[in-house]
Amino acid sequence: MAAKRDYYEVLGVGRDASPDDIKKSYRKIALKCHPDRNPGDKQAEERFKEASEAYQVLSDAERRAQYDRFGHAAFEQGAGFGGFDFAAAGFEDIFGDIFGDFFGGQRRGRTRSRRGEDLRYDLQISFEEAVFGSEKTVRIPRLSTCGDCKGSGSKNGAPRETCSACRGSGQLRFQQGLFSIAKTCGQCQGQGSVLRDPCRKCGGAGAVETQHSLSVRIPAGVDTNSRLKLRGEGETGANGGPAGDLYVVLHVSEHPLFTREGNHIICDVPIGFTQAALGAEIDVPTPHGKVKMKIPAGTQSGNVFRIKGKGVPDVRGYGQGDALVRVLVETPRKLTAKQRELLEEFARLSGEEVHPIAKGFLDKVKEMFG
Repeated sequence: MAAKRDYYEVLGVGRDASPDDIKKSYRKIALKCHPDRNPGDKQAEERFKEASEAYQVLSDAERRAQYDRFGHAAFEQGAGFGGFDFAAAGFEDIFGDIFGDFFGGQRRGRTRSRRGEDLRYDLQISFEEAVFGSEKTVRIPRLSTCGDCKGSGSKNGAPRETCSACRGSGQLRFQQGLFSIAKTCGQCQGQGSVLRDPCRKCGGAGAVETQHSLSVRIPAGVDTNSRLKLRGEGETGANGGPAGDLYVVLHVSEHPLFTREGNHIICDVPIGFTQAALGAEIDVPTPHGKVKMKIPAGTQSGNVFRIKGKGVPDVRGYGQGDALVRVLVETPRKLTAKQRELLEEFARLSGEEVHPIAKGFLDKVKEMFG
């Protein structure tokens, strides 16, 4: 009979290996050599048995200490793969932990608390509400704790009863060759307990859908797609678990006069060509009210003027944007006879060549085409 290999050598780890290293190594070997993946392969089956025996010893602190001190002699009473009491050693739990995904099942314990789902609410706000902030009341449809059963799911608050099929473990076990395989109990859905008399209002769910009103504070400076998080305002948790969170996603309506660029406000203001030529003082709108602004003589259409601090406050508190006023010089469409006469006189007095923009353009055309 061949001598039994060293357990550390079997798993391919050093004698100072951590429990995690041992488990990872065993998992790798077991997934590769499991009989279900290698039907009829005796060599793979023996390798699996050898690794499983090594893992059972080295994964248990007390057994590992005995093995480190006495080697295989520590287990000569009933030595070998068949000599261990796998159920007593809790090996079925180890096996289930490692192979739960492999067999398509889940390890489910008794009824556990579960955090509630997060919710999203899309809220439309005005341009002014985004700039200055506001407070809005919203109604949220969500699952809340059932008032009749106080979340227990049971009529009159009666406690859940241990599942008779799995005896509270949440799993059903059956033998497959040498191994005990576990699957989720279908009667209790893995919870380990059942309701004999469910609450009529919630049908045993412990929660019902309600319309919940709450106040949402919108800080100044938000913009479209800004997201506000309200902790604990999502759906109620199951079995006493914490509630989820509510995320309010903002959508800002367009403004008839203003557009936004970061924290700056842009406003297009039309002026007459005489105001642009001679200069003027005009009233311009900002989100904060009207402001007097001087138009210097010779202003061109499209020139932008900045009014400090009349934009949007930074939502994080880092200062405030500006108002950017873009002037658009309007050309009159209808002229009286007198106006036309005066403009023609103006043209004769100035001459086309004295207009710097036009002159510069014509000079460039001459350079290109001669």
